[in-house]
Amino acid sequence: MIQRKKPWNLIFLLICILIVIPNWSYGNSAEPPSILIIVPNAPTDLEISMNINNNIVRGRKTDKLIESQYTFYYREIKMAPAYILTIETEDHQYEIPFEKPIIAYNNVYTLDLETQILTIGKLPSRTVLLVSLRIILTFLIEGAIFFMFNFREKASWIAFLIINLMTQGALNLWINSFKPNEYVILALVFAEIIILITEMILFPIWIKEHSKTRTNAYVLISNIASLFVGGYLITILPI
Repeated sequence: MIQRKKPWNLIFLLICILIVIPNWSYGNSAEPPSILIIVPNAPTDLEISMNINNNIVRGRKTDKLIESQYTFYYREIKMAPAYILTIETEDHQYEIPFEKPIIAYNNVYTLDLETQILTIGKLPSRTVLLVSLRIILTFLIEGAIFFMFNFREKASWIAFLIINLMTQGALNLWINSFKPNEYVILALVFAEIIILITEMILFPIWIKEHSKTRTNAYVLISNIASLFVGGYLITILPI
């Protein structure tokens, strides 16, 4: 009599989907068109505003771990005859004119307070720092779980590093392409499901130290942990 194999992969996948489905309730409609100003290491008293026909519109400030972000919604500034930022702190005040963006969405600028230069987009150094930080934290978390599942062989750890470099590297580069302050939790959930499926295929093929059941159990638990930690990091780290 032929014994049928238990569909562990399907069971694990269904459990994961059931766990992460509640996160979809955090979704919201897309943000309205806006201009976002990133200010690294901004002082607490920094204010950025625009004079719109003698009406002062202040940027909505969002503080992150290494920077502050100031958002101007297009509906509030579209009637401005010229786009001029007013930068104010307790000790300094100056203005920076810039051209009106061609498109309404995804307008991101970086302000260097020391040089008083406004640059279009995110700085490459910022991207390298954030991507590296998120990948390192993921490696620490998933590496600890990998160790707890009693994986000890050198070949297993090499496979762990290679697979996670591929999946987490791709994930974090993709997340970095999003505009700061966008609702990315849905994208994170979707990406983690894809990563879960990918790793459930790759880990049992590359790692033979333990049974396929134990290996897939590790993949499931480590990805659930990564999802929750990643969701938390989105709230404190800039995108």
